[in-house]
Amino acid sequence: MAMVAWRSTEGVGDTQGTLSSPVSQVAPLSLSGDMTGHMNSGPSLEIPQTVAAGAPAPPPNAPGTSAATTATNNTSSSSSSSSSSMDKQQSQQIECIVCGDKSSGKHYGQFTCEGCKSFFKRSVRRNLSYTCRANRNCPVDQHHRNQCQYCRLKKCLKVGMRREAVQRGRLPTQSYHGQFALTNGDPLQCHSYLSGYISLLLRAEPYPTSRFGSQCLQSNNLMGIENICELAARMLFSAVEWARNIPFFPDLQVPDQVALLRLTWSELFVLNAAQCSMPVHVAPLLAAAGLHASPMSADRVVAFMDHIRVFQEQVEKLKVLQVDSAEYSCVKAIVLFTTDACGLSDVAHVESLQEKSQCALEEYVRSQ
Repeated sequence: MAMVAWRSTEGVGDTQGTLSSPVSQVAPLSLSGDMTGHMNSGPSLEIPQTVAAGAPAPPPNAPGTSAATTATNNTSSSSSSSSSSMDKQQSQQIECIVCGDKSSGKHYGQFTCEGCKSFFKRSVRRNLSYTCRANRNCPVDQHHRNQCQYCRLKKCLKVGMRREAVQRGRLPTQSYHGQFALTNGDPLQCHSYLSGYISLLLRAEPYPTSRFGSQCLQSNNLMGIENICELAARMLFSAVEWARNIPFFPDLQVPDQVALLRLTWSELFVLNAAQCSMPVHVAPLLAAAGLHASPMSADRVVAFMDHIRVFQEQVEKLKVLQVDSAEYSCVKAIVLFTTDACGLSDVAHVESLQEKSQCALEEYVRSQ
């Protein structure tokens, strides 16, 4: 009997800084060797003793001073090279003035990371307006920069990023297997890209009636523990299969794919459960199945049941919002492409994919 557990997803409906739309209340989800070297020992350089005080200084090319002069020049050259190297390292260690992440250079007047540069450029080019769902003073750092777009843009402007520095022309396009182009230009180009992107997300989407069984859609049908566990396992596998077929995810390095799925599987499970209209009354059965498969201490039982309660609440919230298939696909892509995963080889690229998904959702909601 397999035990199904998931991470707490408190705050699915409390995301800050998104559009004033039902689905925007759930996107983006708030989730959560020493190097040694060996110095080569070489022959020591013997420097002649300093000329006695008062003695005439020998000419520059005198035999007795060539070694000293060479040593001094080498030392000076080495110091200069070391200083230059240190300056270069310091310039590479400059933090993003907006979120504190590693800066990739100066963008729009300030040193920023690729993520904040892309966010600012997109916001200015499309003249996007955001709403803060808190007190307009949300934290904007490496781990919270995607939670409130209003406060992130406000901080970008506050630290001196210049709107006028963002050019309005078209950017070079990139193709995804020749199926559609990623553009950041005029609205028509953008709309075409978003339509293609959402279409591919939907194409990778499993169909609940055929993949999970018709019993998943029948809220009045009481299911046994074995059926519940089988359904949960199918939804987990479907999340992985969906990720493998959406744009850009298969192109990531395998360790990055594993890290992203390992971190976000619980959120994807909740979204799949709500999308296939999983009967909420199955939550107690899931708890019973888990406790039967793996006996727990009293403290762990309390914590486990709390996770069940959270799962039940979040599925209920999503059902009330009446999220459609396109919105579910975008939200799941936003969840999947998170920079909170450990050990990502290219954090900026993953964040750009998340922002593309956020943009697709925003534009889709606006068009409804």
